[in-house]
Amino acid sequence: MNRIERIEAMEALLNETGDAVEALANALEDYAEAQAKIRKLSKYYGSESWHADRDADAEGRLPEDLPRGVLSEDLIYDVIIGNRDNALRMLELGTEILKKL
Repeated sequence: MNRIERIEAMEALLNETGDAVEALANALEDYAEAQAKIRKLSKYYGSESWHADRDADAEGRLPEDLPRGVLSEDLIYDVIIGNRDNALRMLELGTEILKKL
């Protein structure tokens, strides 16, 4: 690889990685803002209100067209566990990045 090719290749890497770093910064901002909502959802999950809402659904006291994914155990659980897994992955990736700097 000659000098010109090397500079062109490194310029391409700079542009690609700069875009990736910016995209992650934006995604992390959105993700950080979502944490309060995830905590609220987690607090609702398994609460007296959640159980009462599930009972109302089971008894047919909710409108037929009401979205009710939040009353399933799996969907909320998946969000909570996915959030935990993402946090662990960020720690692992951050540690890996810092070790290689």
